[in-house]
Amino acid sequence: MKTIENCPICGTGEITPFMTTKDFSVSQQVFSIVKCTACDLHFTNPIPDESKIGEYYKSESYVSHSSSNKGIINKIYLRVRSFTLKQKLKLINRLIIGKNVLDIGAGTGHFLNTVKTAGYVVTGLEPDDDARVFAKQNLGLELRPASDLNQLPEKSFDAITMWHVLEHVYHLKRDLGEINRILKPDGVLIVAVPNRASYDAQYYKEFWAAYDLPIHLYHFTPKNIGELFGQFNFEIKEILPMKFDSFYVSMLSEKYKGGNIMNAFLVGLKSNFKAKPGFYSSQIYILKRKTQ
Repeated sequence: MKTIENCPICGTGEITPFMTTKDFSVSQQVFSIVKCTACDLHFTNPIPDESKIGEYYKSESYVSHSSSNKGIINKIYLRVRSFTLKQKLKLINRLIIGKNVLDIGAGTGHFLNTVKTAGYVVTGLEPDDDARVFAKQNLGLELRPASDLNQLPEKSFDAITMWHVLEHVYHLKRDLGEINRILKPDGVLIVAVPNRASYDAQYYKEFWAAYDLPIHLYHFTPKNIGELFGQFNFEIKEILPMKFDSFYVSMLSEKYKGGNIMNAFLVGLKSNFKAKPGFYSSQIYILKRKTQ
């Protein structure tokens, strides 16, 4: 295990305990979340060594790397995905001028396939070997290993997307520096992450599925996102809700605490109803470079 001595955003050593919970999906091991008293980032600490963390992804319930339709949660997820892929394509069409799109953490490639079919030139990075094989065999996509990030040409992408990926990035500032390098000056960065400030996070507490320890290394709020990307000269232009996520996360959370699907629906509904802008269960951040 690796202990983090300083806050991944502001670098201070002012860290205090926040919560202890467990990996409900794979290992059932107990992990801790701490908070930075200076900038209020919450992050998992300690974390598995980089060479070992892949073992905690080996679960069929980790459906972003799977097309399993076993169980009601996965079935619902796959139906919703077909709708959200269309919404993501609309977002790309609205936001970018050029045609070159990079998806970091491309999973099994469904988003990239949707974008490619619409005429974009796509590149995908994915750390999981099985996901890359699936993308090649089922979608004809040649995804590259995540380690290829630093080999991509400077200023080569009109859009870079990270769909529920930032919270997994082991070398956070190093990789954001690379993203800054390869995005075109007028390019757009699209980042989707869970929101620790949401109603469903407050309701489920240690059972909140989007904590997803230990593979979620950071637990962001909009304030954290603004401060982190501000260090790389980006600013938040828009924050968009991912309203289906409150229901999906609530279903998993109910499963973890031994609850029921009906309550999950009610909590998900209430989370969306109560959410002011910036406080949905998961959110999409549209980031562009600051202008002088």
